[in-house]
Amino acid sequence: MTDRWTRAEERYRQNADRRYRRDDVDWNEADDYEDDTTVIPRYEDDDEEPLLEPEPPRRAAPQRADRGRRGSAPRSERRSSGGRGGSRHKSSRMASRKAAERKRRRRNLLIIGGVFAILFLGAVGFAGWKFMNRFSPPEDFSGQQGPLAVVQVKAGDTATQIAQTMYDKGIVASSGAFYEAAVRNTNMNSVQPGYYAIPSHSKGSEAVIALFGKDARVGNVVISEGRQLHDSTDAQTGARKDGIYRKIAEASCVGTGTAAKCVTYEQLDAAGSGTDPAALGVPAWALDRVRTVPDPSRKLEGLIAGGTLDFDPTANPQDILKQLVTTSAASYEATGILQSGAANGLSPYDTLIAASLVEREALPQDMSKVARVIVNRLKVDQPLQFDSTVNYALSSTEVATTDLDRAKKTPWNTYAMSGLPATPISAPSLEALRAIEKPEPGNWLYFVTVDKQGTTLFTDNYNEHLRNIEKARQSGILDSGR
Repeated sequence: MTDRWTRAEERYRQNADRRYRRDDVDWNEADDYEDDTTVIPRYEDDDEEPLLEPEPPRRAAPQRADRGRRGSAPRSERRSSGGRGGSRHKSSRMASRKAAERKRRRRNLLIIGGVFAILFLGAVGFAGWKFMNRFSPPEDFSGQQGPLAVVQVKAGDTATQIAQTMYDKGIVASSGAFYEAAVRNTNMNSVQPGYYAIPSHSKGSEAVIALFGKDARVGNVVISEGRQLHDSTDAQTGARKDGIYRKIAEASCVGTGTAAKCVTYEQLDAAGSGTDPAALGVPAWALDRVRTVPDPSRKLEGLIAGGTLDFDPTANPQDILKQLVTTSAASYEATGILQSGAANGLSPYDTLIAASLVEREALPQDMSKVARVIVNRLKVDQPLQFDSTVNYALSSTEVATTDLDRAKKTPWNTYAMSGLPATPISAPSLEALRAIEKPEPGNWLYFVTVDKQGTTLFTDNYNEHLRNIEKARQSGILDSGR
């Protein structure tokens, strides 16, 4: 044991970080041990890891009478043997990990707190900005107004949506400027869906007033039922009867006088004649038939419905026609034209043709009966012999037709051929379309209007029909101006 202690003392005499005072008297009572030093080094293993935390103070061992036993085993050797020293190493590493974890949690809490602080300050700032804006008027234009801009008011649009549209088109400086003026104007409740020309760079109040101006509505065309695509002339008066293309051209003007911008009758006619039907919005159920129409200028006949229609007047002629044809096709399909063959035995396009004949030949109260005459005659392959089909190919028309006119063979003259005309001969009303989709039951094959009040007589007997024609002659309704 003395040798081991000597080696330890020699080993740590050279590298000791802490020394303890030695009592020479006590050492003299030990074994014969000679040393010229007055201190004993604290023993530590060379490979021992430094402690990260200070070691808690140890309780002093009780004094023994025989101090010579101190040399039985140095504390450093006992620590290095893997007992308490190993536990302290594990405790130190665990304490280090816990300290690092606490530091990481503190850092994360600081980051999260910073984010919440930024969001809170942003919310407070935004709320303050909104609150302050309540007391400041919205941005508005001043000075001279700019050129006209066209805006669309859609069905169901609110004042807020209209205000945004006005802002997007550059008419007002802010949607708020228009909205504040609009909510104070009771006329806003009567705004109709459609297109409106409003001066750009307007004050909000000016834009609201302009919306109700008599010239503000643009792209709004009223097509009377039974009207044809092209102009015609009345044989008795020489007056021009404007066709659908003429009506569209007039409704397309934006502005007044020499500053007005319009598409022309000729441009619409050229677009309708020279453009592929599919690009013009012709529905699939009519496409093949329309492509084979003998006269291309008439291929859109009947595909623009009678009634009030809206279109974008700033569009080109082709797109204007496409918008109107698409809208009309949707309204036709809503009546059940695609399913009507079960009742009348006709295809959808033939149903449209027959509806145009009903429109030109009958008053509303007689439409369903005239529709039945058409269906009955087609079933027995009897020529329809309608004067309206003769007039369709004439530039000058009247109710009565001449023998010469009826003798001319055209793709539309039902005196010179059996079956339906090549195309519709007018814009049918939805009432006429519904009549041919579900004709009134009956055996009628003939009808004639016998007076200028529109009285129409129906029969399935040809001799009776001849007598009815004589009544019409006597009333003067069949008099010709040619």
